[in-house]
Amino acid sequence: MRETAALLYLDGVSVSFDGFKAINNLSLTLNPGEMRAVIGPNGAGKTTMMDIITGKTRPDEGEVVFDGAVDLTRHDESDIAALGIGRKFQKPTVFDSLTVEDNLLLALKSDRRAFRALFWRGDGADQQRIDDILATVRLTARRNDDAANLSHGQKQWLEIGMLLAQDPKLLLVDEPVAGMTDAETAETAHLLKEIAKTRSVLVVEHDMGFVRELGVKVTCLHEGSVLSEGTLDHVSADPRVIDVYLGR
Repeated sequence: MRETAALLYLDGVSVSFDGFKAINNLSLTLNPGEMRAVIGPNGAGKTTMMDIITGKTRPDEGEVVFDGAVDLTRHDESDIAALGIGRKFQKPTVFDSLTVEDNLLLALKSDRRAFRALFWRGDGADQQRIDDILATVRLTARRNDDAANLSHGQKQWLEIGMLLAQDPKLLLVDEPVAGMTDAETAETAHLLKEIAKTRSVLVVEHDMGFVRELGVKVTCLHEGSVLSEGTLDHVSADPRVIDVYLGR
């Protein structure tokens, strides 16, 4: 395994399911402090790629290196989460019956038992951390409200906040603006750009307007490998991308 300056380094990664190559010789590099958007048609391998990064799926071949020298293929999902990779799925999973603040308290990186955490209000440093996260995810005014009473978009923000509470070096975000209002979508772009100032972010998204708002390098996947990479304008003008994805 090679050491690399990249935060995330995939090289020659392949995985098959029942003879179908879901990921086919995929290579991708994400630098520290970089946000990247990943696009592509359904079945392009976007979810499988994230499954491989987070240890849910083991590749048949190839290198998956995190933080310079950690071979992710040798670690399970809980190890990888502890190493500093947080993943947000498309459907928000928050605790509806708890307040916004209690959701964040449960997520704070510590060895406290979950139920004890609910009766513990934190020291000054942890309370400051909660305050900072609430401000980042636009939920300061809703801290004492039950999560059940948030809008769909606000629940997405709360889940991003719960990941931030674990202080990941890399955040994987799957279709964060699906089902959001236009205003929430625009605010989510600002939110992710703020987060990307202090950590790396990989965003899988279908909404091209949102990807343009992010203003970051774009990787288009097709049939399990990189079809095109560059600015959104560059990728959007690629005849192969138009043919397999944007032209549909």
